[in-house]
Amino acid sequence: MSAPMEVVLSADSAGQLWNCAVFDPHTGTNLLSYRGGNSSARSLTVLNGEYILGAQLGKNFINVWEIQRKDQLQQKIVCPGIVTCLTASPNGLYVLAGIAEAVYLWEVSTGNLLVILNRHYQDLSCLRFTDDSSHFVSGGKDNLALVWNLASVVQLDSSRTPEPRHVLSRHTLPITDIHCGLMGPQARVATASLDQTVKLWEISSGEMLLSVLFDVSIMSVTLDPCEYFAFCGGSDGSIFQVSLCSTTLSRDKTFQSDSEGNQVFKGHRNMVTCLSVSMDGTLLLSGSHDETVRMWDIQSKQCIRCINHKGQVTNAVIIPAPGNMFLPDSRPAVPLPRFSRHLNPSEQGEGTGTGGACLRLGNNCQDPEETYLEKADRLHSLMCAVTDKSVFGDGENTKVRVSELEEEVRTLKKINKDLYEFSTQLLTKPN
Repeated sequence: MSAPMEVVLSADSAGQLWNCAVFDPHTGTNLLSYRGGNSSARSLTVLNGEYILGAQLGKNFINVWEIQRKDQLQQKIVCPGIVTCLTASPNGLYVLAGIAEAVYLWEVSTGNLLVILNRHYQDLSCLRFTDDSSHFVSGGKDNLALVWNLASVVQLDSSRTPEPRHVLSRHTLPITDIHCGLMGPQARVATASLDQTVKLWEISSGEMLLSVLFDVSIMSVTLDPCEYFAFCGGSDGSIFQVSLCSTTLSRDKTFQSDSEGNQVFKGHRNMVTCLSVSMDGTLLLSGSHDETVRMWDIQSKQCIRCINHKGQVTNAVIIPAPGNMFLPDSRPAVPLPRFSRHLNPSEQGEGTGTGGACLRLGNNCQDPEETYLEKADRLHSLMCAVTDKSVFGDGENTKVRVSELEEEVRTLKKINKDLYEFSTQLLTKPN
């Protein structure tokens, strides 16, 4: 039998049989399994088609497997804290992790921790890259989704604090899931929240295009490749199909089943935590706390396959099968280095080692006179210079405006902290 073009990668909270496993989406056959621990929700990712990374549930490390060596846990990446969400860039150059309120960004070729982003006020819940790796979106329990330009984040000037390109702040309760569509910086982003809404945004402008209200909290969201439909997983086990080509012009809608494509998939008995659509847009994958992964035919809304797990499903996704996944003699082209836990590893005694060579992926497309980071930093400096002059003017006006904004941020952080502590006291007060 030939290897499938797409595979299902899933994990559950129990970890009794394996940490994560690979299934054939058409037959449900278990093709590969990776043992050792269990992976937390939204923290299982494939790096460069050569490694599988999964953040250990409730622990401060990431499990790493070579994608061909299924039964052996290869190494662990120790992190500064418990990882709540994890993703790798599609180009294989970077790894993002959410640790408490901060986003950590590592460079894969060196293992260096490039930046720590502290713009969320509560714990991170999800991280997603755009398909071209130019942007990523972070969502947290502070109800915010932040859009980041990677070139502005990966910079050499440590005196500049990276800022998000857009702050998506229309949700009123914690963000539960994020999906980035295709088309890179022109992509649309879907966000799901406990506030019972799914919102659709435009990355380029940060504008909200659509908000759909449901009668239950939404735990997961995805779009089909053509972006005709959004699929939203509810806390009651329902999966809602929302038509994005509706003739109505209202941005704010309440979900109702109708003949225009708004339909409901019924079958799960508990909250739907993961959703994914096949490349041809015909199959929908869902994972649930009812310990099952289900495959649905989108056209008929029928469940065509059910894969039982031993615990609540934490991760489930349809991915293109890496070319070397089923070649047991194959090995990664570049070994994974030790990941640093500090921004300045040499100062913390975490040097990359003596006599080692610094390898960068994509060596054939790199300018020998100017590294990728230097080029990104130079372009970002130029962009900021133009923006500052056109928006703020030159000289002292800019400094005064920056000081005012910094003071406003400090005030807002204090107000947010006071409100959070006050609400916590109210909720935990005995009756």
